[in-house]
Amino acid sequence: MLLASSFVVVALVFCMATVLALFGVTHVSMSGAEAIERDGLAPGMPAPGWSLVDSTGKVVRSPPRTSLQLIMFTDHSLKSFPSVVDGLREVMAQERLEIVVLTRRRNELAESALRLIGLDGIPVLTGSPSLYAAYNVRVTPFAIFVDSAGRVRASSLVNHAWQVTKLLQLADLPPEPETLAPRGRFRRRTAGAGV
Repeated sequence: MLLASSFVVVALVFCMATVLALFGVTHVSMSGAEAIERDGLAPGMPAPGWSLVDSTGKVVRSPPRTSLQLIMFTDHSLKSFPSVVDGLREVMAQERLEIVVLTRRRNELAESALRLIGLDGIPVLTGSPSLYAAYNVRVTPFAIFVDSAGRVRASSLVNHAWQVTKLLQLADLPPEPETLAPRGRFRRRTAGAGV
């Protein structure tokens, strides 16, 4: 009986140590600047295609029919990033640019928050965790520029207005042939978190 009890205690200690080690490894690989740098899709990669309906009943698609689409992965929490809001206002002046907000799940507050901060012209679309995963987005606000060919032109986590405008400048650059991944094949390149 004593032998069985000590075996159980030793087994529990090993199990707890294993669980703690797994949490430690997962925490390290899922957090920090280096992990966030791997978020998003690299320029030249094909972007997931989708068709969603906004609150007014208008169908919005990606890839866009316009030359460039900015997909903002965010929700009502965007109001906590006034500098990003300023950057969005600045790029909204680009008539050729379509901007959409894609939420992770249904969010009743997102549209009213955008209206409150002066971004009421931007459609709010209800996405899903799987769509966020297809774009490799975990942290918001995240910006991804997609061209009419369905390729990512620029992507990054954004916290300041200059990052939004710099991403637009990068998206406007012609793609280099070596950055273009063949459609349907995913090639991983590190996308900078701080542009």
